[in-house]
Amino acid sequence: MARILDGRATAAAVRAEVAEDVRVLRAQGQSVRLDVILVGEDPASVTYVRNKQTDCAEVGIGSQAHRFPEEVAHEELATLVERLNEDESVSGFFIQLPLPKHLDPQPLISRIHPTKDVDGLSPESAGRLAMGLPALLPCTPHGVIQLLRRNKIPLEGQEAVVLGRSNLVGKPMAQLLLQENATVTICHSRTRNLTEVAARGDILVVALGRREMIGAEYVKEGAVVVDVGIHHRDGGGLVGDVRFEEVEKRASAITPVPGGVGPMTRAMLLYNTLQAARAGVESR
Repeated sequence: MARILDGRATAAAVRAEVAEDVRVLRAQGQSVRLDVILVGEDPASVTYVRNKQTDCAEVGIGSQAHRFPEEVAHEELATLVERLNEDESVSGFFIQLPLPKHLDPQPLISRIHPTKDVDGLSPESAGRLAMGLPALLPCTPHGVIQLLRRNKIPLEGQEAVVLGRSNLVGKPMAQLLLQENATVTICHSRTRNLTEVAARGDILVVALGRREMIGAEYVKEGAVVVDVGIHHRDGGGLVGDVRFEEVEKRASAITPVPGGVGPMTRAMLLYNTLQAARAGVESR
């Protein structure tokens, strides 16, 4: 039976470290603040932002939500992005996605200064990651790396397979695994012989966005399986991209859903805000 990689416990350790470092910074008179731009009243987005503000309060980080009606114009949001870039009291900020259909998020995200890009999603942040330069890292892939490291999962020299090539998870996940000296394969919807390719992985990261797609046939005996997906189960509850009960019997370690990658994503946003605050202090 696989070892369960407890994201809640690992995230709690990250939050405790962040809280102590924030306390030191604030004692020195430094501002540590995370802002969010929220457009519309999508219930999931509203809840997500509320949870992030609660997380900030728990570790001593200030927070402010800038809320706009769904019909807000691009120009108004762009003006706010530039203002937040210049505001020294704001350590970092992000735009809550998805945006309404009339708004293209990429031009707005591209305006966020990389030292304040706590989601790590701007083209400059992505380019710096690809070149191995200092950058604020995307929260979910960085959370996966921290979860593996802190649970003493070896990465160097391992064959890692990433299922999914999104800008949010798949691509940066591969880059971070490469930085850990793993040998990385990225798979996607047009990968031939997907089952066989996935089953080569000593580490299998699943970020396909398809509910319970991955079963035991995709998993090498003794592999470490990281399930990034999260979906509502018919009849209630949450599941991931992996058929947990089936894969657990074959893997050596596995993340649960919920309680695996999700808490790490939230913790790494706090970590990024702390790093952004430090960078802001050093640049003044």
